Amino acid sequence: MIVGSFFTLTGVTLVVFMIFVAPIWLILHYRSKKQVSQGLSETELRSLQNLAEKAELMADRIQTLESILDAEAPNWRNRA
Repeated sequence: MIVGSFFTLTGVTLVVFMIFVAPIWLILHYRSKKQVSQGLSETELRSLQNLAEKAELMADRIQTLESILDAEAPNWRNRA
């Protein structure tokens, strides 16, 4: 009696999983794979280029500030 109800419960759980959960899981999985394989969108690419330009500007500013500090306070690096 207990063994029969265990197999029934397991079977029902498996059927519910296969009907509802598995298809949704597969659809979402392959949709995300498709998005990854497509690469960056135009908006993402523009944003990435904009960030790269800003990073280059910041690097130039940092280099300028460091050269000013080297001239004004030669031992500033040792203080940190």
